[in-house]
Amino acid sequence: MSELENFRKETGEWLDANAPEFAKKPYKDNDEICWGGAHWEFAEPGEKQWLERMAEKGWTAPQWPKKYGGGGLSKEEDKILSQEMRKRRLRPPLIGFGLSMIGPLLLQEGSEELCEEHLPKIIRGEIRWCQGYSEPGSGSDLASLRTRAERDGDDYILNGQKVWTSYADKADWMFILVRTDPDATKHTGISFLLMDMTSPGVEAKPIQLISGYSPFCETFLSDVRVPTSNLVGTENDGWRLAKALLGHERTMIAGFGTGTGGSGKSESITERAKRYAGEEDGRLSDPILRDKIAAGEMDQRAFELTMARSRDGMKAGHKPGPETSFFKLHGTEINMRRNELEMQIAGPQAIGWDGEGFDDRELRTARAWLRSRGNSIEGGTSEVQLNIIAKRVLGLPD
Repeated sequence: MSELENFRKETGEWLDANAPEFAKKPYKDNDEICWGGAHWEFAEPGEKQWLERMAEKGWTAPQWPKKYGGGGLSKEEDKILSQEMRKRRLRPPLIGFGLSMIGPLLLQEGSEELCEEHLPKIIRGEIRWCQGYSEPGSGSDLASLRTRAERDGDDYILNGQKVWTSYADKADWMFILVRTDPDATKHTGISFLLMDMTSPGVEAKPIQLISGYSPFCETFLSDVRVPTSNLVGTENDGWRLAKALLGHERTMIAGFGTGTGGSGKSESITERAKRYAGEEDGRLSDPILRDKIAAGEMDQRAFELTMARSRDGMKAGHKPGPETSFFKLHGTEINMRRNELEMQIAGPQAIGWDGEGFDDRELRTARAWLRSRGNSIEGGTSEVQLNIIAKRVLGLPD
């Protein structure tokens, strides 16, 4: 038996012995998966147990170095772990911007002190992060941001406002872009800081969306002190780091286009269509609907393979590049089309919002469809991604 075959056997045995029943329960959306952090309330003891067991193995961040609490797995071993979890339909033990965005950036660019302070807490689910990038008037033109950070001894003093700050009201820390040199050109006077959300002068206010959810917030900063030791990289080099992190963010958002992600999600779109439109001899009875679902699934699977190749490249040490704009754009379109199709499948049952007479999935259908429209804005609008693809991937003139 090869080393990888032995690893697969041992991994399967460990999952069978340690995955609580909670880990096998289907989930409907990412808000039902553990985000961790100081304010997280576990749905039941099994959720906490699943997180603790996986974190102890380092398998909440399988490829991160063991010295920070990660799994230290190779990319081949990580793929096997994902396959074995998918086989058992196990939900992820932890998600969040710590694992998908700031953690990878700290591994690339952070000081040893910052890595030692934050990465173990991210792995154990003890700290939840939010992103302080966009501002009123500085969305697509992010480099025009005006939040100031003035040096005062061993601290920076921050004043300004951020907007569309996802889950800022639930986060423990923020990674934030600030202007440290107002006299420099707009791209060269920006720094990248880590800010404790419990600092005096920080206020986060949720923004109600058309979907009825409030994942986005306005964040106000009034004379907030941030230690200079929380600077990532060097002063005024934040724009380079911001672009590096955006590569991770766009890849994360593109993941919406991969559907279930293979772990623990509730019924597939085909199963749902059979429930509403009926089936004959084990297959969906409506041929037109069959064609739409098949086309969508082929597109999704092709995209999943492309994303897998990209992830393998990043695991081999390649930093995300402008191709992430394609991932973000196409993943967004797939997710929006899938939500549109789910609305068509459910028909009148999809217009339920609350009240009696609808199952929980039906009550989420219209909300999820409305929420999916925001994918084309967050992480850089689809129009911005098209410009990046045109200039930096295809090399077209301005």
